[in-house]
Parts: sequence; structure tokens; C-alpha cells
Amino acid sequence: MAKDYILALDQGTSSSRAVIFDRFQQPLGIEQVEFAQHYPSPGWVEHDPKEIWETQIGVAKQLLKKLKIKPDQIAAIGIANQRETTVVWDRETGHPIYNAIVWQDRRTADTCEWLRKQGLESYIKQTTGLVIDSYFSATKLHWILKNVPGAEKLAQQGRLAFGTIDSWLLWKLTGGKVHATDVTNASRTMLLDISKLAWDEKLLKVLNIPRSILPNVLPSSGIFCYTSEDLFDGCKIPISGIAGDQQSALFGQKCLEAGDAKNTYGTGCFMLMNTGFKPVNSKSGLLTTIAWQIGNETTYALEGSVFIAGAAIKWLRDGLKIIKTAAETDSIATSVPDSQGVYVVPAFTGLGAPYWDMYARGAILGLTQGVTEKHIVRATLESLAYQTRDIIGLMESDSGIKLKSLKADGGASANNFLIQFQSDILNTDVICPPFPEATALGAALLAGIAVDFYQPNELKSDLPGSKIYSPKMGTTQSDKLYRGWLKAVERAKGWESEKENE
Repeated sequence: MAKDYILALDQGTSSSRAVIFDRFQQPLGIEQVEFAQHYPSPGWVEHDPKEIWETQIGVAKQLLKKLKIKPDQIAAIGIANQRETTVVWDRETGHPIYNAIVWQDRRTADTCEWLRKQGLESYIKQTTGLVIDSYFSATKLHWILKNVPGAEKLAQQGRLAFGTIDSWLLWKLTGGKVHATDVTNASRTMLLDISKLAWDEKLLKVLNIPRSILPNVLPSSGIFCYTSEDLFDGCKIPISGIAGDQQSALFGQKCLEAGDAKNTYGTGCFMLMNTGFKPVNSKSGLLTTIAWQIGNETTYALEGSVFIAGAAIKWLRDGLKIIKTAAETDSIATSVPDSQGVYVVPAFTGLGAPYWDMYARGAILGLTQGVTEKHIVRATLESLAYQTRDIIGLMESDSGIKLKSLKADGGASANNFLIQFQSDILNTDVICPPFPEATALGAALLAGIAVDFYQPNELKSDLPGSKIYSPKMGTTQSDKLYRGWLKAVERAKGWESEKENE
């Protein structure tokens, strides 16, 4: 039977999704199911690895059934996954020894402080491209080995396997035959030397992590293994593409050349810029990460995050109650010619790059009697674009590469006013794909390349139906507006620390 489809497994923080793509890179169907979040203590976030597996395989089978596609019509499987989330399981029983510790979990803050006191900050930055933070997998793995009874002994005996979610899914999909990961997920553990593409022995020794517990590190595109025959009606389907969700979205957005960047407008913003074939060490607190590896060619990226993006729009709705739905902000913003000099600085949890001020607090500046709620709505949307320019400016400075274009995805990318204003403030094209499945598409493309389902020349053009927003505002005006933003940020900085000194 003709193999006409790619199955993408998109395993996220709150749900498991499956998407099937055809030869024209079009999604034919999507299945999604949410799973439970566990909060055993303040700052702790866990998932049940068994539930992740059951929901992920469940949506895959349900989608095949719904679309009446037989497993032997699937050319390959690609996996995109929530990054940094940590699972440890027993190789003999196949059972996890503890819940998955989620990337959001902060329980290992003390371990991170201990690493800083050991003077490892610059070594970790230089070697792994990351900053010391409980966000990454290394300290989560260390915690499980130290705190689960018997874990250290089992690890020393070679009984335990560690993995991020991609590794756990690979293990389950192969019936426990393959323990591997790809370079993008490995680069988020804080244990990988991203130049050598190998686990770093010094960091393993510092954290007392035995080498035997770690997965094999493989390229993002290539045949990792085949599915167990008992899963898909006796079919052995190749699993041939894996990437962490943000890197997968970068690939799915066709950011294939140095200077191409994507921004996912979600609760916060995740921005990645392709920086080419050499890692760029950021001087601004951005992360250096592996974008993907295809064959022997490794592509790197800079990554920066905006803490508050869609969350600011939610605040307009639930806090100020001046909107009923996020969707209406588009028409409200365009109903006034400008923000009348108002700036909203949504520093609800401090400011990240380039300001790094945990004492900053949110502020509305420039208020006059002529200001209405419409101007505040518009200024809030504009703040997302200004914060994006902040990060893009750092990426250009660190890399020496000029932004070519910005690809946009995530919920707020459907807001026409926001994306047009983003184009104006950056003075560059912003491109939105015709569907929001960039993460799943990236996994499908990586898988498809490996089995010759997609050809490399097919990847270079934007998807049919992509919407391109080009700058309409002159640089004189956009620079003036951005200078106003920088002044507003200065007013918001240090607010809490100043109050404490009163």
C-alpha cells in the first residue's frame, strides 16, 4: 500500500496531540486530549509518565481511525515534545520510579545555587549554552536520584534510564528496545557539550550522574528505530524525526537560514533565531541551543523569552475587565489612531532580557484625561511588539546577523493589529503560516526528510496561504515609538526595591 502520510506526535505540557500530514505538508486531521497536572508542593509540577504515554498513543490511534488511514500507509513518525521535563524509569520493569518532573518545576533552586557557589556558571554557559537554572533537566535528574529510595543504587547497577519526554516515548514505542534522544532535547539538559555533541563528563561527575543512565544522542532527522509490531496492527513504522517543541516550530516555520527567526506568541513569547553552523555565545543572557542536526550538519540558535505576552491580554479581560474576549482586542486597537502616548509595561513578574530586573513591576505611563480603555488595550498589544524588538535586538547584537524576517505562531499571531504593528516596529516582514501547527509540522518534516517523503528543496518555500505583513510605518516613527517604550521601562524598573527602602 502507498505510504502517503506522516504521523506527528506533539506531546505538550498540558495535552498530547497527533497530527497527520500529506505530501503537500498539509494537516489532514488533529486529535488532542488533555492530561492531569500534579502540584504536590508549592513550586512543584509533575506529570504521570504512564498517562503521557497512554494519551499520546491513544490520540494517534484515534486519529488513524477517524481518518480511515491504515498504519501501513504511514511513511514515518515524527516527535515534538515539551522540553526539559524529566523521566527516570527501570529498564527491567519498564516502570517510572517517580513522576515526570516538569520544566516549570522549581524544587531544585537550592541545587542551582550550590552549582553557582562551586563557580560553575561560566563553565556551564560556555559548555552547554545555558544558564544555571532549575528549568533544565540536570538538577531534576539529580533530585530524583538523591530523593527516591534506592534510586542511586539502581543507577549504579545500570538498571535506570533517564530521558526527556521524547526518550520516554521512544522507549514505549519500541517496547523497551531503544533508549535514545536527539541533539535538541539533549541540549536542554544542561549536561551536553553543544560543540562536541557529547555528554560532558565534568558535569556528570559534579552532579553524581552515572553515564549509563543517559540516552544515546542522535541527529534530529534520521531513523531512530521502528515501532513495536504490537502497536500498529503488526506494522513496523520508522520513527525518523525528533525535536524539542520550540526547535521543531523553528523548523516547521522554515527558518532554515541564519537570520531567520520565529516567535511563538503564547502566555509568554518564545523566540528563536537560526544563527548558522556555529554556536553563538550570548553576552546578553540569551540561551545558546541546538536548533537541529541533519546528517553531520548541526544548526544552532539563540533563544530568548518574554515573560508576559498573552498573559497581559488575559489581565485586560480578567483583571481590568475592559474586554470580554481576547479576539476583540484587534478591532478595539484599530478603532483609535494611536495609543495617545500611553505605554503599558507588563512587568507583572519582573523584567527578563535585556533588563534582568526582578524588582520591576507593571506600569501604565503617559495617562492624560483623553485616554480611554481603548488606548490601554492598544498599548497592551503594542507592549508585546516592543518586548519582541528588545529580544531581537539582543539576538542581532550577539550574533552579528541581521534579522531577515520573523515567522509568527501561537494564539496572538491571529491578531492582525498586533502582527502589523510588530512588522512596523521591527521594520521587517512578519509571516504567519496558514495553520497553527508549526510544531507538529517541524517534527513531520524532520521525519519525512529521513525517509525521502519530503525533499530538501520542498522545505525552502513558505507554505501556500501564508500571510505576510510588511512594514507600513517609516523607521523615523517606529524608532520614536520604541524610544518611548525604553523610557517607560526605565520608570518601571526597581519599583519593589525602591518601595522597600522607603
